[in-house]
Amino acid sequence: MIWNPEYECMDRAALHQLQLRRLQMTTAWSYERVPHFRAAMEERGVRPRDIRALDDVRRLPFTDESALRDTFPFGMFALPLDEVVRVHSSSGATGSRSWSATRAATSTRGRS
Repeated sequence: MIWNPEYECMDRAALHQLQLRRLQMTTAWSYERVPHFRAAMEERGVRPRDIRALDDVRRLPFTDESALRDTFPFGMFALPLDEVVRVHSSSGATGSRSWSATRAATSTRGRS
């Protein structure tokens, strides 16, 4: 069953273009709004404009769980705090909790 023919049936070249556009948008968004991500990119000498091909994803910094904990509580949020409606926390099974946030528009999606 095909849920979304526009995306599920596109040819490989169109899919790669879509993936590249979304990678570029996400990279720019994160660079502008997440201080930790901006610093990590600058440390690697990468700017959003440097992402010109899908293979450039290899130039982006890798974020691990310790980075999420080290920037607690809000260092990874890409939203202004006045847009955050819910903050989620892991159980901290590894010794430290990890956090994420949800904004109003996101919190209502996917619920029946």
